[in-house]
Amino acid sequence: MTRLRKMMLEELQRRNYSAITTRNYLRVVTEFAKYFGKSPDKLGPNEIRTYHLSDKTRNKPRRKPH
Repeated sequence: MTRLRKMMLEELQRRNYSAITTRNYLRVVTEFAKYFGKSPDKLGPNEIRTYHLSDKTRNKPRRKPH
């Protein structure tokens, strides 16, 4: 486990996020990093915008419909 992932996990646990929420947050950050082929700590606001726009253009919902 990377230092950054461990820090994120500890923070989510400290805030009492559920196990499902924690797993989903970690999954989304992993997908984000893989999209750019870089560690999340090397990415910033411009990459977040690009990632969100790419999601919309692919018409991929971020959550399952209820």
